[in-house]
Amino acid sequence: MMAVSRAASPASGPDLRDIHMPSPPPWWPPAPGWWIVAVLIVVAGALLLWWWRRQHRRRRAEQAILAELDSLAAREQARPQALAAGLHQLLRRVALQMDANAARQHGKDWRQTLASMPVDARTVETLVQLETVMYRPAASFDSDEAVAATRRWLICAWRRHLRTHKAPVASSASAATESGHA
Repeated sequence: MMAVSRAASPASGPDLRDIHMPSPPPWWPPAPGWWIVAVLIVVAGALLLWWWRRQHRRRRAEQAILAELDSLAAREQARPQALAAGLHQLLRRVALQMDANAARQHGKDWRQTLASMPVDARTVETLVQLETVMYRPAASFDSDEAVAATRRWLICAWRRHLRTHKAPVASSASAATESGHA
């Protein structure tokens, strides 16, 4: 007969270790889901930063245009003809950014360019009157109304231009702040 070894005896059974838990997962490297979340957070942060900087540049450029308007109004308040010429020049420069033909427009065409913005008819009439006032010193002219109308038109034109065109804002801001002659 065969001798049965003591280690394999059915009475005592095989030698087994006690039940044990697996080791906890390491903190590094994270699971693939956490990598995806991290990438999404970085992309969202970059997009948010890009959007904020773009809005900030646009606001600064708009403020530069309006500051130029305020400076012109304060500087030329005593000289209505020079104020009308300066307001007209500022309108032309901003209109030129939207329409390349704005520099050559007069009369009905210029009125249509001014009316293309969502402003009331009185604002358009006041702005069209600037072209007459700058060449006729005796013409009646309400400078406060003209400055307010110019401000309304510039704000509408600037915001519409930003919505419809994806042009770089920096060139628009530099064109608005330059003090060259038309």
